[in-house]
Amino acid sequence: MPSPRFGTDGIRGLANHDLTPEVATALARGVSLSLLPRRVIIGGDTRVSGPMLEAALVAGFTASGVDVILLGVVPTPSVAAAVAAGDAGTAGIMISASHNPWHDNGIKVFGPGGRKLSDADEVDIEQAYLAFLERTPAEPTPEMPEGPIAVGAAISVPSPVDHLGILAQGADADLTGLNVVLDCANGSAAPWAQQVFASFCGSVSVIGANPDGTNINSGVGSTYPEAVAAAVLEAGADVGLAFDGDADRLIAVDHTGRVVDGDRILAILATDRLARGKLTHNTVVVTQMSNLGFRRAMESAGITVVETAVGDRYVLQAMAEGGFVLGGEQSGHVICADLATTGDGMLAGLQLLSAMVRSGQPLSHLAGNAMVQYPQVLKNVPLKKNDPDIMTKLQPVIKQAQSELGDDGRVLVRLSGTEPLLRVMVEHAEGVVAETTVNSLISAALPFTG
Repeated sequence: MPSPRFGTDGIRGLANHDLTPEVATALARGVSLSLLPRRVIIGGDTRVSGPMLEAALVAGFTASGVDVILLGVVPTPSVAAAVAAGDAGTAGIMISASHNPWHDNGIKVFGPGGRKLSDADEVDIEQAYLAFLERTPAEPTPEMPEGPIAVGAAISVPSPVDHLGILAQGADADLTGLNVVLDCANGSAAPWAQQVFASFCGSVSVIGANPDGTNINSGVGSTYPEAVAAAVLEAGADVGLAFDGDADRLIAVDHTGRVVDGDRILAILATDRLARGKLTHNTVVVTQMSNLGFRRAMESAGITVVETAVGDRYVLQAMAEGGFVLGGEQSGHVICADLATTGDGMLAGLQLLSAMVRSGQPLSHLAGNAMVQYPQVLKNVPLKKNDPDIMTKLQPVIKQAQSELGDDGRVLVRLSGTEPLLRVMVEHAEGVVAETTVNSLISAALPFTG
C-alpha cells in the first residue's frame, strides 16, 4: 500500500487504511529529525480516528525525545496560535481532514511561529518519515545517537488560551446588537464557538455542535450552507456563520438565507480595511479560483489583487513576502495576517460582523454591493494516464479560448493537487458562453487524458 505523500496541506487519507498509526508514528519521527523541535503542540477535530492517530504521534515524538502538549479538540487556528506563542523550538500538529467525511483524516504540520511549512521543509520531512516507515522495529536508526535516548513527556492543556486572545482582538466593533446563528459542522468549533461569540454578540444559537465521531461535516458546516440558512430563517437572525470540520474556513449567510462565499467576505473585509487605513499596500491576496467579478470589484475600489496558485499555503507565502495583511480563498479560508498566522473561520466571522456594524448595513446589502459574481463553470476530467506534458500540450487551446472570451471572461485549466483530475474552469458574463467554452476545452483535452 503506498504511503500518503505530502499534498498542498500535509498528508491526508482514509483513516486506519492509508493513514495508519504506523504512518503517524513515522511522521512524528520525521518531523523530529527534520525540524528538531523541543516540543510539539497537538490538536485535533472530532473524528473517531483522532485519538488513535494522536496516540501514535505522541509515541513517535516522545520516543524521539520531544515533549508533547495536547490541546484536545480545538480548531486548527488554535494550534497555530499556541505554536506562535512559543519559542523557535516549538512546532505544531493538527489532526484533521478539514471538510472531508469522517472516515478520512489528516495530519497538518506547523513550523516555528505557527506558520505552514515551506516546500523544502515538506520534502525533508517526507523523506525522513518514509525512511522511518520502511524500517522494522529491530533495525537501528543511525540518525539517533547511541546509548540511552531521552524520552519526551506528554501533558494535556485543554484550553486554547492563545487563540481566545486573538479572537478577542478580532471583534473590533460593538456586536451586542446582533443575532447570530453558528454552524460548527460537528467539528472542532463545537466546544468553543458559542462561548466565543456569546461574549460579544447579543444573541447566539448553534447547530452542528453535537459531534459523535462520525457526523463531522455530515449535512452541516461550510460545505452545506443550506443548514445554517434554514436555521437563520427559523430564528429570524441577522447572519449565519458556518465553519468546516477544523474551523479554519468560513461561509456566511445573510438574513434572507443567501450564501456569502469567501470571495464576497474578502471583498467586504478589504473595502472595510481600506476605509480605515488598515489594508497594507492596498492589496489583497487570492488564488486563481477567485471570481473575475471579485477582481473587477477590487479594481474599481482601488485595491490591488495578487494572485497565487490554489491552496491557502500559497496565499500565506505571498502575504508574507509582500507584507500584506488580508488574503484568502473562495472556499472560505480568510487570513488576517495582522492578527493570526493562518486562516481562521471564527476570527473571519468576528471581522465580518464588525464590518457589518461599522457599515450600518445588513449583510445582504454589503454582500450584494461588494461584487457582481460572474457565472463560473467548473468541470473535472479524470486522468487515466500520467502525462507530465499535458499542460504544455493544452496551452495553444487554452490561449485560443481566452482570446475568444476577451476581457469578458477567464479560463483556468489546472491539474488537481490531490486527485488524478484535470480541472477546467471558465467564467464569463454570460453563463451559456462559459458552459460552451468549458465543453470545448474538455473535448480538446480528452485525447491527452487517456
